Amino acid sequence: MSTIFDAILDGELPCHRVFENKHVLAFLDIGPLSRGHTLVIPKERRAHLHELSDDASAELGRSLPRIARAVLSATGATAYNVLQNNGSEAHQAVFHVHFHIIPRFPDGSGLGLGWTPGELSEGESLAAAVAGAIQSEEGSR
Repeated sequence: MSTIFDAILDGELPCHRVFENKHVLAFLDIGPLSRGHTLVIPKERRAHLHELSDDASAELGRSLPRIARAVLSATGATAYNVLQNNGSEAHQAVFHVHFHIIPRFPDGSGLGLGWTPGELSEGESLAAAVAGAIQSEEGSR
């Protein structure tokens, strides 16, 4: 399924590019939550973060801090949120991996968050299950 980000990567739609290399493209969001709201996408076309290759993931990891520093410098913001959603239940609207860098300002513009913490009731067994899944994945490489 083609997305708006595919059209941007293919040069079919314009964008306000702020950074690009072989693996990553960053551009201003056309519906910003605050001034400087920037999207960072891998050029590898995958819907969810867990589907990305190690190389694409590593390049995103190297690029995100650099882009965040540039957004802070250009906007004068001193705080920001980094948001990345996976799946419709997590409010993902464009099914191409993307990170939002959303500057925060004293006027309150930016990302509003609600957070209702629960209780960790099965910590040991859940931690063991996740650790086992990680070991299994590493063993299959």
